[in-house]
Amino acid sequence: MSQIAGLLLEIYRRLLRAYGPQGWWPADTPFEVMVGALLTQATAWRNVERAIARLKEAGALSPKGIAALSQRRLEELIRPSGFFRQKARRLKALVELVLNQGGVEGLLSLPPEELRETLLSVPGIGPETADSILLYAAGHPVFVVDAYTIRILTRLGLLGGEPARYEEVQELFEKNLPPDPQLYAEYHALLVRHAKDHCRARPRCGGCPLGELCPASGRGG
Repeated sequence: MSQIAGLLLEIYRRLLRAYGPQGWWPADTPFEVMVGALLTQATAWRNVERAIARLKEAGALSPKGIAALSQRRLEELIRPSGFFRQKARRLKALVELVLNQGGVEGLLSLPPEELRETLLSVPGIGPETADSILLYAAGHPVFVVDAYTIRILTRLGLLGGEPARYEEVQELFEKNLPPDPQLYAEYHALLVRHAKDHCRARPRCGGCPLGELCPASGRGG
């Protein structure tokens, strides 16, 4: 095992010990994962939960249900998620893709690389959203990278001084960890939790479970 692989696993073990399993992604169906992945852009998850609850109450949380809604009605239902006009257009485009592929199962059954490229062709879906769908909805071993991940790894000294590219960070995980979707899902969720509890924009280093590993904390090596 390489030194980096050992460090990544040690980070994971410490986070899991500190926070416990996160049970992420919270959704009843793969399609709900897809909707949540799109709606969570630029907003807190609690706002996404409110928007999804409204879609469920309206009986519209399905590809055909969203397709049948007018643009204005969809905007009204997902308003709690913020940027609701933009996200409504993106949801409509995603649903059109799903229906053109014969439904959710048809889309998610595409080979991983083809599925990713197909998702990236939808306006408003970037690498993080596409990879969230690949991992949490389709169960592919694809590591999801977000700003929290980059912040934590930069402070731990695992990334260089230049702004890290998405693919660079993703490769760091995927080359050094076994290709296990459950591990990737839990690791990503734990990093999000850690960024919210301790590794904030202005870090709270007191009691940090990664303090002994982190040069930025003053306790790390």
